[in-house]
Amino acid sequence: MSEQSTDLRESVRRRYAAAAVQVTEGSAGCCGPQPVEADENFGSTLYAADERDALPAEAVAASLGCGNPTAVAELRAGERVLDLGSGGGIDVLLSARRVGPTGKAYGLDMTDEMLALALANAQKAGATNVEFLKGTIEAIPLPANTIDVVISNCVINLSTDKPAVFAETFRVLRPGGRLGVSDVVADDALSPAQRAERGDYVGCIAGALSFAEYRAGLEAAGFTDITITPTHPVADGMHSAIVRAVKPVDAEDTAAQAASGEACCGVSACCTPAEASADPTLTVTEAKTASGCGCQN
Repeated sequence: MSEQSTDLRESVRRRYAAAAVQVTEGSAGCCGPQPVEADENFGSTLYAADERDALPAEAVAASLGCGNPTAVAELRAGERVLDLGSGGGIDVLLSARRVGPTGKAYGLDMTDEMLALALANAQKAGATNVEFLKGTIEAIPLPANTIDVVISNCVINLSTDKPAVFAETFRVLRPGGRLGVSDVVADDALSPAQRAERGDYVGCIAGALSFAEYRAGLEAAGFTDITITPTHPVADGMHSAIVRAVKPVDAEDTAAQAASGEACCGVSACCTPAEASADPTLTVTEAKTASGCGCQN
């Protein structure tokens, strides 16, 4: 990573750490946590009142996103969901409610202060099907082919290496898995310099992609069925948008999984170079041993 990229990432980390501290310190006061300062284009007002009311006040107050990805991800019971840049945990907790006790919602964040806040919020919400991971969205600490849905709320635009984010998202999704994120996207007519001028205003410290660049990046990573739908403007020529895409079901991967006896081995693509534990907390060997599978190689 270049020195400039390192500096930008540190700027992002400091910003969100400060937001987490603001919410945490506010919750100890007489009036409860105050929302992190944002205009009407960002934050908890983009969620329905019944969603906000069902969550800890601290999770709502820490919301800094530009949309509501859980409303467009079409989550189903039993699915495994990963939220990139999960912050105080609002989207993780909403996802956990949607996928139910047979599913699981993961949150990934690089900021210790946000992770601590998210864990506290999960405990207050009584959520038992959630897990928060420390790491970056350019190097997701989960095995390949283990996630059904990846969501994110105005975080991918902050990355200094968006191709890595797209590639990692594609890697962790199961074949047939889907991407459903809210993000800031720029008009194709805006130059990088013009986007940078608007960067501080919309919080895009590393700069938003244009519509064409976003589509090309997802296609290069292998995604299909890509749609990018603007929802509301956040600055001149820049929009909050819903981005959807699908990891195609590869015929060879599907055949390998069917031949491997995935259910009894506890892994996907058993005994192939692509095998991965169905339980991200276990190694492939541990998963096979736990399942009693005869294929231990």
